[in-house]
Amino acid sequence: MRKFLFSLILSVFALFSFAQNNGPYVIYNAKGKKVSYKKMMKALAKQDVVFFGELHNNPIAHWLQYEVTAELGQSRGLILGAEMMEADNQDELDDYLAGKINQKALDTLARLWKNYPTDYAPLIDYAKANDLRFIATNIPKRYASLVNKDGFEALETLSNEEKSWIAPQPIPYDANLPRYVNILDMMGGHGTPNLVKAQASKDATMGHFIASNYEEGKLFIHYNGSYHSGYHEGILWYLNQYRPGLNMLTITTVEQADITKLNEEFLNEADFIICVDKDMTKTY
Repeated sequence: MRKFLFSLILSVFALFSFAQNNGPYVIYNAKGKKVSYKKMMKALAKQDVVFFGELHNNPIAHWLQYEVTAELGQSRGLILGAEMMEADNQDELDDYLAGKINQKALDTLARLWKNYPTDYAPLIDYAKANDLRFIATNIPKRYASLVNKDGFEALETLSNEEKSWIAPQPIPYDANLPRYVNILDMMGGHGTPNLVKAQASKDATMGHFIASNYEEGKLFIHYNGSYHSGYHEGILWYLNQYRPGLNMLTITTVEQADITKLNEEFLNEADFIICVDKDMTKTY
């Protein structure tokens, strides 16, 4: 009931906002031009893969993830996947989708994010209700931590089963990709090359599982933190290595004090940019 009321409040808020043209968010294209929700949806429906980059605690992003997914599901066969589910929990996720275990069991058996009940359960329950596959795409956190400590070489010590939850090795890597270079810049000298490789291990694994689970003619929608798909790098760079030629569009979420004009720093970050009022409440 709580999730339903939250969604209802957001929906009413959004409808009022559209009417007043002064709402909690505005959609922009890569060049900073305002676009309608309808125009965005028309473009998304033609793709093979759509990446919905979120700010993890932003309720507008989570609400729109569900709305976009449900609308696209009316005209396209869908496959869903998310950073928020780690690959070694795929069996537990499949059991939940098949009705073999309930939500309480999934909570116990899988490593769910703290905001799962409000932000990701609606997407997984949508998949369950519509008999859709939902792919746990992310590398198990403990293996990304190994890379952060000892580099890609640390993955060579893993068992064959453990390696099946990670992108095939050796993992391709380009340290000069602008978003990877930027990680070290943001760390102000406190980051390490292995930290960037750990990020790459996540991007590579997500790209690998999208590529290996994509089905011709269907639309794969992937939910991830905005940085993982920003500027068509990250996951997209790896997906182009593993399965070139797919038609892909990206969505990102940004926050601004004034949403009537997109800040220059966000231009070209994605094909569609959801610009949210920075005072919007957070989910955690």
